[in-house]
Amino acid sequence: MRFNTVLCVVGVLLLNLAGSFCQLDVCGRAPFNTKILGGSNATAGSWPWHVDITSAELRISVCSGSLINKDWVLSSATCINLILDQIVIYLGRRSQFEPDPHEITRTVLNVINHPDYNLSTRDNDIALVQLSSSVNFTDYIRPVCLAADGSVFDEGLSSWVTGWGFTRWRVTTWGDIEIKDSDLPNILQEVEMPIVSNQNCSVAYNGKGVTITDNMLCAGQLNDAFKGPCVLDDGGPLVSKQGLQWIQTGITIMDDACLEKNITGVFTRVSQYQDWINTHISNEKPGFIRVNFTTPTPNTTPDPNPIPDPNPIPDPNPDPIPTLYFPDIFSGSSPSLQLFPLSLTFSIFSLIFCLFI
Repeated sequence: MRFNTVLCVVGVLLLNLAGSFCQLDVCGRAPFNTKILGGSNATAGSWPWHVDITSAELRISVCSGSLINKDWVLSSATCINLILDQIVIYLGRRSQFEPDPHEITRTVLNVINHPDYNLSTRDNDIALVQLSSSVNFTDYIRPVCLAADGSVFDEGLSSWVTGWGFTRWRVTTWGDIEIKDSDLPNILQEVEMPIVSNQNCSVAYNGKGVTITDNMLCAGQLNDAFKGPCVLDDGGPLVSKQGLQWIQTGITIMDDACLEKNITGVFTRVSQYQDWINTHISNEKPGFIRVNFTTPTPNTTPDPNPIPDPNPIPDPNPDPIPTLYFPDIFSGSSPSLQLFPLSLTFSIFSLIFCLFI
């Protein structure tokens, strides 16, 4: 009898454990996605986790965030604290100046800043925002997956940034008057940006009073034609696709990077904060997936005695682009996911067994 009781308890615990992975069933999936400054209009529903954080007084988007479960939004601490008393949050929105049939609104119930957040350096610039009430997921409102602790992003990983920040920003002077020439978009903007190593990013920011820490991630092109987040894009998500799921790797910070040449966008590195996020979200934890992006290192040592193939078969579909290797999330990159089917099966059998003892 004691063994049966223990078995029942274990079954219930494993069932609860399986429930903690439920966000992985829905996170990072954008049914209408087939894929800022220098960007283009996003199609409706292509980024269903993107959250518009609006000033009730100004009635424009002042920064962004990402939905990570039905109750919580991830954003930058700087973004939230600047307008905390007047925030209106829009989910499912594509157009900020016209009615959108898919959007809903929420206010803020609670904000949790990272305890080591530093406004002057922007280190640990991350905040959790609790919505005033839960949202129901639709094709236009869905959570994003988050990069898990230990994720690796080598230089060149294709990433995307979204936001309603300025699409044109130019500062000129006329006499003693400073003139700012800028445009705000109506439609949510998207732009593709490759990951830049922290080392190269630090070189780009050398002498600008910015320190790139291990808690940061960089993306963009090191050239004059800046493409990336601009003013009012703060707090928005940087995402990459692995398999069928989109994973948030960064949070936009330093959204004034568009004002200078030859620098990249800077983002808070989400994978550094898995434990902190899980500590503050007790139910329906976000879906964390480990990303292990590496570019294959070519063998540059020539074969001293090459043997030619006497009957070479030409490749009917030659691909000039090097293959990028992404791990199967069920084959070693995420141990918790491997346990999910086993724990769920065992718990169901345990509970059925309990009914007959």
